[in-house]
Amino acid sequence: MTDFPTHTMASAPEAAKPILQASRESYGFVPNLYATMAEAPTILEGYATLSKIFGKTDLSETERQIILMTNNRLNGCQYCMAAHTTLSQMGGVADDVITALRDNTPLEDRKLEALRQFAIAINERRGWPTDAQLDAFLAAGYARQTVLEVILGTALKVLSNYTNHVAETALDGAFAKNAWLASTRQAAE
Repeated sequence: MTDFPTHTMASAPEAAKPILQASRESYGFVPNLYATMAEAPTILEGYATLSKIFGKTDLSETERQIILMTNNRLNGCQYCMAAHTTLSQMGGVADDVITALRDNTPLEDRKLEALRQFAIAINERRGWPTDAQLDAFLAAGYARQTVLEVILGTALKVLSNYTNHVAETALDGAFAKNAWLASTRQAAE
């Protein structure tokens, strides 16, 4: 595997430094994902911008994390699953929801489970949900707008999950207590 640097503020390209500084101010440290993405400032900017935009959706924090963590699991991203477990805990997502997302078990709340199932369909079917999957999602109380927001969250996870796969990003200490083993990764090797 090609080694990808985990940049510091000193080693990062100039275009990446303002984004790294903003992440340091927001998180209290520069996550290794950001430090790795700094190698290509455009992907770092794209990820940071898309993350902010995804936060502007009408979805609750729990709903956003359902989309993100479902994609993390499906894509086998150990780094992002640990990071989003931590972010979910900080954001007030219920422990049973977090556990279900990590373990791939159904959510008790029927509407939230419909969201999880639709996020699975979008990821696994590469954006081609069946009419029945789309109808079930809308029947659960979600709108067409949410269909597109699920796609937005999925796109966000492609950027981070794929970067972590290629670069083998080291897990930050802040996320270590929520380490997660990706069974899909093991199956692919």
